[in-house]
Amino acid sequence: MKIIKKVKVKQIITEKSKKALFERFNYHKMRLEQECQQLLFEQRKMNNKTAFSKQDIAQKFHEEIELRKDKIKAIDFKMEQLEILAIGSEILENEVEALVEVEEGTHWSKLMNDEAIILKDDIVVRIDKE
Repeated sequence: MKIIKKVKVKQIITEKSKKALFERFNYHKMRLEQECQQLLFEQRKMNNKTAFSKQDIAQKFHEEIELRKDKIKAIDFKMEQLEILAIGSEILENEVEALVEVEEGTHWSKLMNDEAIILKDDIVVRIDKE
């Protein structure tokens, strides 16, 4: 029988990966800022055309803009943390699912131990079985 198990993917920070992460964060931040501007534009457009309450429209758009501003603050925090992160540090990048074979007699605790795939500049350098 096969089961699905979560496996962590960690990245070893190098100058190259640090720069790539910074660029990715910057890109997401820019996209969120553009969405805020677009929402403000849409709000002005709706205020001129619709029979809905301007207060209701303002409230809904305010909520959406605040959500994006919160995400921008989180990205700013991540960028600050990235700046102080030392080269050679390991960070958790994401998790993937792996198929694992389970048979009678398999040691469950060994099977369910945490595993991690370690990347360095997008290349697998080792697989840890904790």
